[in-house]
Amino acid sequence: MSNPTVVFVCTGNTCRSPMAAAIAMSIFKTHRLAVNVLSAGVAAEDGYPASDNAVIAMLEEKCDLKPHCSTQISREILNNASLVLTMTDGHLRTVRTICPKANAYTLGEYAGESSDISDPFGGNLEIYRQCAAQIKQLILSSLVRLKEDLWKA
Repeated sequence: MSNPTVVFVCTGNTCRSPMAAAIAMSIFKTHRLAVNVLSAGVAAEDGYPASDNAVIAMLEEKCDLKPHCSTQISREILNNASLVLTMTDGHLRTVRTICPKANAYTLGEYAGESSDISDPFGGNLEIYRQCAAQIKQLILSSLVRLKEDLWKA
């Protein structure tokens, strides 16, 4: 049986979803969870790097976003995902339009909260740090549910 795949989705795939993927990989590694983690954007152009402040904010979390290249969301990515976690309800609607069968939620909803994650694009480093902290808190809050959902007997 192959490892489950979690896909994080935002708009341009240069800020929120790459940070979420990096944070999730770090948390999963700490908890010894074998999970494939991807990120993509609903309006992304392929091949762009993570924003400078996202890279800096992630370095502070001991995560390296320098190799990141943006990816446009696709039906193929969604069909192969065990779980799709979006940054906003708008992203979730787009995911469900592309792939109605996708096991998809907003990250906030999945964590039991109703909050969208605001786009830090164009903001200062502190805005990115706040965004990263919100994402990290939501992923940590989701950890028990993730274990249950991704490794059902």
